[in-house]
Amino acid sequence: MNPHNKSIEELKQVAAQVRRDIVRMVHAVNSGHPGGSLGCTDYFVSLYFNVLNYNPKPFNMDGKGEDLFFLSNGHISPVWYSVLARAGFFEVKELATFRKLNSRLQGHPATEEGLPGIRIASGSLGQGLSAAIGAAQTKKLNKDENLVYVLMGDGELEEGQVWEAAMYAAHHKVDNLIATVDRNGQQIDGSTEDVMSLGNLRAKFEAFGWHVLEADGNSFETMLPALQEAKQATGKGQPVMLLMDTEMGFGVDFMMGSHKWHGVAPNDEQLEIALQQLAVEVASDY
Repeated sequence: MNPHNKSIEELKQVAAQVRRDIVRMVHAVNSGHPGGSLGCTDYFVSLYFNVLNYNPKPFNMDGKGEDLFFLSNGHISPVWYSVLARAGFFEVKELATFRKLNSRLQGHPATEEGLPGIRIASGSLGQGLSAAIGAAQTKKLNKDENLVYVLMGDGELEEGQVWEAAMYAAHHKVDNLIATVDRNGQQIDGSTEDVMSLGNLRAKFEAFGWHVLEADGNSFETMLPALQEAKQATGKGQPVMLLMDTEMGFGVDFMMGSHKWHGVAPNDEQLEIALQQLAVEVASDY
């Protein structure tokens, strides 16, 4: 049911276009979160254009017979909206309504507006893993062999609910779940190391009973094999965790690696510089 199966070179072009969407969306309303969105672009493009089984139209809220994706760190909505539009869930031109009054593209993903592709409201950090576990258990009860994916931020792991959920998933052998942590080392107040060190995440999740993989989240050459390996690890009695190393602001040199671009929009001059760096062979800006 995946309507896409693109090559790495094609994925790179899609990713560049998505990054163009991100900086234009947050610039237009002078608000939003470009840093994490840019860093996670390659992950989202990999999922929706190469990995997930889904049917964008008509969108089915129940998701029966499809893979499901949940975004826990909902503030990086710009990248998700762009990829959903580019994957055919809704018209690309609707990206121009991002964060505007009465828009379906709220600052954090919401369900009341009925935007295709969104199944839970998110952005209250720490909750997405729990929701994904519930969806994964539902699939097991329905004898639906598709998988559930969820993305979290590394700063989000400072929330205690994440670790309660991690313990629950292992105990109940929720092995149709692939969770990913965006390990960019940055959060709104600074580096995760300075705010609250996360320690050895691999050792922690393994101690909690998870099957753990690691990958460079800004390289399709390592991201795609890691996601395939994660799929192959499902169904074996353990939930799967992919620790994904990314760089905040990836693709725009003056944003890269700085927590200061967690939630700040570029000005007119910065936007032009960013768009020059995010060149694509055939731009299809909304």
